[in-house]
Amino acid sequence: MKKKIVKVGDVLLGGGRVAVQSMTTVKASDVEASVAQILRMEEAGCDIARVAVGSEGDARALSAIKARIHIPLVADVHFSAKLAALAVECGADKLRINPGNIGGARELAYVADCVKAHGVPVRVGANTGSIEPRFFAAYGRSAEALVGSALANVSALEERGVADIVVSVKASDVPLTVEAYTLLAERCGYPLHVGVTEAGVGRAALVKSAAGIGALLLKGVGDTIRVSLSADPVEEVYAAHDILRACGLEKDYVEVVACPTCGRCEYDCMNFAAKVAERVKGIGVAMKVAVMGCVVNGPGEARGCDLGIAGGKDACVIIEGERTERVAAADAERVFLERLDALIAQKKGERK
Repeated sequence: MKKKIVKVGDVLLGGGRVAVQSMTTVKASDVEASVAQILRMEEAGCDIARVAVGSEGDARALSAIKARIHIPLVADVHFSAKLAALAVECGADKLRINPGNIGGARELAYVADCVKAHGVPVRVGANTGSIEPRFFAAYGRSAEALVGSALANVSALEERGVADIVVSVKASDVPLTVEAYTLLAERCGYPLHVGVTEAGVGRAALVKSAAGIGALLLKGVGDTIRVSLSADPVEEVYAAHDILRACGLEKDYVEVVACPTCGRCEYDCMNFAAKVAERVKGIGVAMKVAVMGCVVNGPGEARGCDLGIAGGKDACVIIEGERTERVAAADAERVFLERLDALIAQKKGERK
């Protein structure tokens, strides 16, 4: 099925690149706090920011927020057609609504006319907590119910002439999420916003999100993603980029390969690998670096990288392409980091 391209500000959804989204955790009416959070999200690599609009003050604040940020701004509105329209009039680049809770046919037509007049796209979708009653009655809490509910809402907007639509079908259950989005991709040509909703806290939430979003991205399903964490939204952005990188969809970064270590390791490989990872964080060049614990797999693994090190008790081997150099263990960290910085500078120069 041919994918429709939807423009959100200056970001294209459906054009091949997967955009990263996150959502603020403060009230939109608090302009200073909202701007500060979004600027941090931008710095982390966020492509699209979303804010909750629950009051007239939130809606009216959008123009002030938008004037001070550099990425598209999405208004998340429920239960009020008036607020949805006001958010659009105040500069929202996209509207996130659930047509099923925005009111009746008259309210939905009011919102549809507003987004058409301003050329603003709409994301609609279903969560397991907002499945349309008729679909829940027919299919229960299932992929079929999620997809049917979402597409019914899409049809309601299409009937009112809205053409720029993004769709989502989220669940906190990973297998259900994957099943629902796979089914939706077969039936829908609109861009898909992918995520595992209410993923939870800490490591478990990261694992759930990586499993669900990653499984879909590897199938070619998903045009924009959000990693939903009970955490600072900046952490959502970092996690989203890590998932894109793991799926091979993001290339311009420095990948650090490090072995899990074992009893053969005779130098502080784990801490050194962490130090290297922190040093290359945010560097936008395509490189692969290996920090290996011993000579069993180290030299062979490192030869597949731009730069690598394999350690020993008294000496380490630094590998750069076909060139290998034995360095005293006491000097290895300094020499490796010097080579790393020089290689990064060289790669940046080649890009220019």
